[in-house]
Formats: sequence, C-alpha cells, structure tokens
Amino acid sequence: MILVTGGLGMIGAHTARALVDLGHEVVVTTHRRTEVPSFLAGRVTVEPLDVTDRDAFLALADRHDISDIVHLAGTIPDEDPVAFFRTDTTGLLNALDAARAWGVRRFAVASSLGVYIGRTETPWHEELALPTAELPHLIIAFKKAVEPLTTHSLQGSGVQPVVLRIGTIWGPLVDPESPFFHIPSYISAALRGEQPRPLHADDGGDCCYAPDAGRAIALLTTAQTLRHDTYNVSSGRPFTNREFADALQAIAPDLRLDLLPGRQAGPGDDPYLDITRLTHDTGFTPAFDTAKAVADYVAWRADNPR
Repeated sequence: MILVTGGLGMIGAHTARALVDLGHEVVVTTHRRTEVPSFLAGRVTVEPLDVTDRDAFLALADRHDISDIVHLAGTIPDEDPVAFFRTDTTGLLNALDAARAWGVRRFAVASSLGVYIGRTETPWHEELALPTAELPHLIIAFKKAVEPLTTHSLQGSGVQPVVLRIGTIWGPLVDPESPFFHIPSYISAALRGEQPRPLHADDGGDCCYAPDAGRAIALLTTAQTLRHDTYNVSSGRPFTNREFADALQAIAPDLRLDLLPGRQAGPGDDPYLDITRLTHDTGFTPAFDTAKAVADYVAWRADNPR
C-alpha cells in the first residue's frame, strides 16, 4: 500500500488517482480537508492525520502495510514565518522518521521549480547547480531546504529518496483564485461571464495539468528502478497566455478575451522545466495539451466549485 500525505489536496488527489489507476492500493492522509473528490470516492482509504503528530503518524503502520511514501502535505504561510517553517519541517521529519522505521522502498517528496530561481538558462534541468538567490516566497524557501533534509536523512537507510521538483500545476481542485498562477482566476472569470483582466499574449512559461502531474509522480513512485534521486515534474514545454485564450475561445466563441500584444517585460524567454530525465526513466509523456486541459477543466467546473 502506498501512503500519500496531503492526499486530498490538488496534487495529492491526482497522484492518488494515478496510483490507483496503476493498480495500487492507496491510503491518503488529510488534516483540514474532509471532502473526497468524486474521482477518488470509494477508491482510497482516508486517514485523518496531523502530520506534526509523530506518534499518530507512526501508528499508521499498525493499520496499513505501507511500502512507499509520497509526502505532499503542507501548509500556507500566514504572518508568522517561524510557525510555518516549524510546522512543515516537523511534518517532513515525521514522514522521514516513518520511512526509516517502516523500511519503505521509496520516499518521494515535493520540492519546487522555484529552487532554480537565479538561473538564466532555459529550460531548467536537474543538473544545474542551485544558485544562492533571493527567493520570492516562504514556500519556495522551505522547498529548497526540503531537498538536503530528505537526502541526508535517508542516507544509509535503504530508502530511496525521490525529490520532486514540481512545476506550475493547475486543474481540478486548484484554488480558483490561486495567487501562485494566474490562469485559474482567468478561466474562472470567463466562466462567471466576466471579462478577465487583459494578459500579455506572449507571456507564459512552465505549466502542467494536474492529472498529468499526478501520473508523473505515480510513475516515479512505482518505477522498478530510478537512476536519479531528483526529477523535474511538469509538461516539458512552455505555454503562452495566447494558447489559453484560444482554448477558451474555442469552447465559448461568444467570449471576448482581449490580449495585450507581446510580452510585458519585452523580448525574452520564460523559464520552464525540462523533463527528459522523467521521460527517460518512466516513459512519461503528458496526455493533456493546453486545449484539452482547458476543455477538461471547464467540464469539471460545471459540477464543482474548484
């Protein structure tokens, strides 16, 4: 059985779904969310768990025979950065304790494309040295710390670490007004019949639809062998705002979607993640291009608030 912490969040739920689709039994933990998405209902075991409670975490093994862990649980910072770092670090260390105590095969953990901030190359690939740079958000700072904490904690344990440098993910269960990616709010405005704020047509960058991201993580968790400990998780190609506007317009021709010309910052390229390593080791290729993702998401939102 595979454990997915934070398994009712956007990325966690799609990872759990993909694992079940691959034929695995899955237990997901949840702390604040209680609603199980329709695509997981009756397909996974749900365990309420505060991952900062070490004893409760370790007690999961009394009820389940856990072979692998995908640690995706996390919180959103408020005005107290120390409290945020304490909470998420405690959850990570408890998950690592469990991995070592249970002798699991593989421990996959969420990092972020934000660890590459400061590199000017495009695309970003795993062999780039991570620069010392000012980071724009506490979550990215924590994710950058996750990587050495995980790999050093598992040295000599027999547990293989899999660091997931996850790209810009969106899709079913995303916050419709996400502050981290502008496309969900853009589509949500259009679904309400409102005029979305104008975007520059050629701006864009990294992007991956949530079902694809979940499948990539599932493949990395279950692959017979992996040659590396660190993998980019995304679609492997950049998007532009024009692609999203065109996809929406194809679904609703009456929409008026004004785009500003060119790029807001002038000529140049937006960074995105290279997934050559992921594809080579798992065979992963995205199932959703922009048009297919937008159509799927619009259909999902017809019956779901997020």
